[in-house]
Amino acid sequence: MKIGIASDHGGYGLKKELIFKLKDMGYEILDCGTYDEERTDYPIYAFKVCEKVISKDIDFGIAICKTGIGMSIACNKVDGILAAKIDSKSDARLAKEHNGANVITFSANKTTNEALEMIKEFIEADILIERHELRRKMIRDYENEH
Repeated sequence: MKIGIASDHGGYGLKKELIFKLKDMGYEILDCGTYDEERTDYPIYAFKVCEKVISKDIDFGIAICKTGIGMSIACNKVDGILAAKIDSKSDARLAKEHNGANVITFSANKTTNEALEMIKEFIEADILIERHELRRKMIRDYENEH
């Protein structure tokens, strides 16, 4: 499985730790930036990771900023992206099962272990196509009409 991960300066430290841990767990990781703690703007990196999801260069994306909210907003501006800001393992599982999320975002305030638990929960979940597809279709239809 290939995972893309992005952050702004606020999420850089956690991103760096997660890359190390996820690689150690056997995942292929694509680092979509930022590459240091110098102040930068989160949309740049949100769009980079989302473009990799859309082009199928990665299986899903992770985006981290101070709150996770800014990344979620930016990611959801990319056509074809369903990003979910998650705060728990339950959020991670339901984001995939119910919403078919292809990007997860979270706060840089999470510990490495908390973030890893949420990522593992997301990876292990399955999209529940039949039960929730109508809702996802409603969202896609609305986007296409407006």
